[in-house]
Amino acid sequence: MQERRGSVQKRAAPDQSRAPLPDARCGSRQQPLYNKRMNRRKFSFADRLIGEIDKAIKVLGAPAKSSREVPFVAGDLPGLAPDQAARSVRLMRVNHAGEVAAQALYQGQALTARNPQIVAAMQNAAAEETDHLAWCERRLAELGGRTSVLNPLWYAGSYAIGAMAGAFGDRVSLGFVAETEKQVESHLHEHLGRLPEADARSRAILTQMQHDEIAHGAKASSLGAVTLPAALQSAMRLSSRLMTRSSFWL
Repeated sequence: MQERRGSVQKRAAPDQSRAPLPDARCGSRQQPLYNKRMNRRKFSFADRLIGEIDKAIKVLGAPAKSSREVPFVAGDLPGLAPDQAARSVRLMRVNHAGEVAAQALYQGQALTARNPQIVAAMQNAAAEETDHLAWCERRLAELGGRTSVLNPLWYAGSYAIGAMAGAFGDRVSLGFVAETEKQVESHLHEHLGRLPEADARSRAILTQMQHDEIAHGAKASSLGAVTLPAALQSAMRLSSRLMTRSSFWL
């Protein structure tokens, strides 16, 4: 009987020789194959350049969207006389063109910046400049005005300046930011004095923009911006004057 039971138990036991061998490739520390294939892609310079072209198309061809509410004051939409509305349109068109240029400047600098902290600062500033762009667009629409036909030219030129500044090093790039924001703040101060007294809506927008630009310049200085040569500062003022006077009419 014992021999018979042993024979039955041997037949009932699983055939260990046929059991699948463990695959060394499926160890507990091994990543699944699909995870390997889905590792985060490292973008090349060409990839980033294509992304910048896409951003340019969106800035120049699509309505800007703001992450913050449009600045306003109580009762800020009084009726403007035709000559007052025309003056506000021209001034806000200039400010809109300046924000197009600012978008390009920051994007160009972020493309060639080396320090990740500086890249992040440039991108954050560009996001706030997008708010400014959207506010100016909306105010122009409310006033029945249009944006400058020269915006593509301002974008291309400012992008080239930003990328060139970044190529000379982060501190030089930050110096361009600090000087640009200083000049923009002065320009906004002038426009606040030229707006019609009744146009409280545009005044509120420019006041908030002025606060933001001062903060951008202070941030650039805190990150190590160098002071640009006086000749370069003068050249920047001349190019800014060309843009503002052209956009005022076109």
